[in-house]
Amino acid sequence: MKFNVTVDRDEDGIWVVECSAIPGCVSQGKTRGEALDNIKEAIVLCLEMRAEKGIP
Repeated sequence: MKFNVTVDRDEDGIWVVECSAIPGCVSQGKTRGEALDNIKEAIVLCLEMRAEKGIP
């Protein structure tokens, strides 16, 4: 599966990534690459949690 994500930097320079297709699925990293790696893991975990709870 592929998901669109938004990538921004906060006021402290931390990269923040959000997957708007999955409410509450947000991650961050010190570098853009780290943040993108982290959101991939967060998406998997969010989908697993939603499946366990029966949430589409």
